[in-house]
Amino acid sequence: MADLGVIILAGGQSRRMGTNKALLRLAPGGPTLIEQVVAVTAPLGPALLVTNTPADYAFLGLPMVPDARPGSGALGGLYSGLQAAPAPYNLAVACDMPFLQPALLRLLAEAPRDYDVLIPRWQEPGAPKPQLETLHAIYSRACLPAITAHRDAGNRRLVSFVPDVRVRYLDELALRAVDPDLHSFRNLNTPDELAQAQGTP
Repeated sequence: MADLGVIILAGGQSRRMGTNKALLRLAPGGPTLIEQVVAVTAPLGPALLVTNTPADYAFLGLPMVPDARPGSGALGGLYSGLQAAPAPYNLAVACDMPFLQPALLRLLAEAPRDYDVLIPRWQEPGAPKPQLETLHAIYSRACLPAITAHRDAGNRRLVSFVPDVRVRYLDELALRAVDPDLHSFRNLNTPDELAQAQGTP
């Protein structure tokens, strides 16, 4: 898939975790969370890391780009990644998602490129609206004008610009066919979440 790359966002402050969560491990001596993300996404295409602390990640040997506008959240990180990525389409994931599933990633990667954004979505029981997994999605560089407009308006959330581009959704039935418990979408923000993940088989 020569038209696909990977953008890994590692620019968060990790305030709730209290330490750089990308460098935590689920098992002593095991890979860091970001190493797990890099390993699982590697078959999809070349990876680019968005970070303002490149020295922390030099051991990965990946190309890195700084956030063009620090403080603009995940939206700004995606903008920086898409601007620098060589591929026209890129899977964007967070650095703290150790349960990414290769089968689900392949499902996204093999979908026809008839979109600007391909987003998994599922319905959490009792939730008024479907959950959009914007940090497990494929973005085209065609999104850059909409991203720029929303970033310049002060928006920080990835979902903010989605209504302004061509969106294709990957719905829950297809998601659960390859990842029944939707573990792919788990990210680790707090010490409690880390402790729970460390107990996951």
